[in-house]
Amino acid sequence: MAHHKSAIKRIKQNKKKCERNKHVRSTLRTFIKRVREAVEAKDGSRAKETLSAAIPVIDSAASKGVIHRSNASRNISRLTKLVSTLG
Repeated sequence: MAHHKSAIKRIKQNKKKCERNKHVRSTLRTFIKRVREAVEAKDGSRAKETLSAAIPVIDSAASKGVIHRSNASRNISRLTKLVSTLG
C-alpha cells in the first residue's frame, strides 16, 4: 500500500483512467464487431451504416490515447475495404 500522499493520488488517477479506457476499448470492439457481422450477413446497406458509425468511435479512441493512431487508421482502412467488397 502506498504511504505518500502523491502515490495515493496516483493510484486513484490510474484507477479512473483504467475504467475510462476499458469502457472506450469495449465500445470500440463492439462497433467493429457490428461491421464485421453485417459484412458476414452480406447486408451492404447495414454494413455501410455501421461503418459510418464505427469510424468516429475509432477516431475518438485514438485521440484519447486508448489505441495508437496507426492502429486506428489500419482498422478504418481494413473495415472500409471489407465493406467495399459487398459492392
